[in-house]
Amino acid sequence: MQIEFLCVGKMRESWLQAGFAEYQKRLSRFATVVVTEVPDAPDNLSAAIAMKKEAALLEKKLSKSGYKVALDLQGKLYDSLEFARKLDTWQLKGGGKITFVIAGSNGFAPQILGRMHERVCLSPLTFPHQLTRIILAEQIFRGFKILRGERYHK
Repeated sequence: MQIEFLCVGKMRESWLQAGFAEYQKRLSRFATVVVTEVPDAPDNLSAAIAMKKEAALLEKKLSKSGYKVALDLQGKLYDSLEFARKLDTWQLKGGGKITFVIAGSNGFAPQILGRMHERVCLSPLTFPHQLTRIILAEQIFRGFKILRGERYHK
């Protein structure tokens, strides 16, 4: 089983890096975790141009194999139990590989969303993309624990 985080931007803050590293370690019991980062566009660009530049970089890194899930505010909201069931389904459909794609601050260009199998919203609140990685990693970990009937989720 492989879980890939394909993300626009780097985790710059050490406390965020430490938080993600903790969940990456926890997830290693269940899957190989791969993190692929592409640079975010400069702030001085318009949103449309920034999305286009980031989309070109994401397209180069987006694998043809596996099940692709975009983290998107217009995506489907799941509770933790539903998300766990979805993880199980996605790994089967993806041949053991799930790629979660996290956009930059301007969101996704349409051509990237068109390549996704699913769009998921973690919350109607907006989070920095660096924090989104940690929240997503925790939910994936929680999902694996739920699927195995292990204590963690209450």
